[in-house]
Amino acid sequence: MSGFVDALVIVAVAVLVIGRQLRTHAIDAERRWWLAPAILAVMALRGPGIVDSHHRIESLALLVAEVAVGLATGAGWAWTTRIWRAADGVVWSRSTKASAAVWAGGIALRAGLFGLGYALGVRQDSAALMLGLAATLLVRGGITASRARLLTCSPAPAPAYGDGTPSAPAAPMARPAWKERV
Repeated sequence: MSGFVDALVIVAVAVLVIGRQLRTHAIDAERRWWLAPAILAVMALRGPGIVDSHHRIESLALLVAEVAVGLATGAGWAWTTRIWRAADGVVWSRSTKASAAVWAGGIALRAGLFGLGYALGVRQDSAALMLGLAATLLVRGGITASRARLLTCSPAPAPAYGDGTPSAPAAPMARPAWKERV
């Protein structure tokens, strides 16, 4: 696939994942949370363009930094996500404002890495960004699934770092009913 197709895949996955995290949704800790990151990693590693042949050391250093930023972003995102168990036993999650700050920091760091690569003359492929996104989703999914499994044993809500509320709601918030005027 071309770099354009890779970029479209990255944008589509990011929009779907971020859009889902902004809504309250049920977590199934037993589902295959590792599948999408694995597919992204295979797509990223399939071609020879992930390392610039003219600047191997600099390119590898930027790739390692990209994956490290992805791992840190995924861990930060997972630990700032509010997770709770409803009375019916379903585990729910929703990202917090701190989660948005983690995402913004991760994007800023990735932009900085791209700028550094550009300044060094390193040709960067979209594969590095895709591998970083795979690392983000893998770590986030693993930590979130682990926290959800812990909640199935414990009735107390799992606190999220940066979440100002002392306890989580019992169920996702529903829209108020429409009132007809009389």
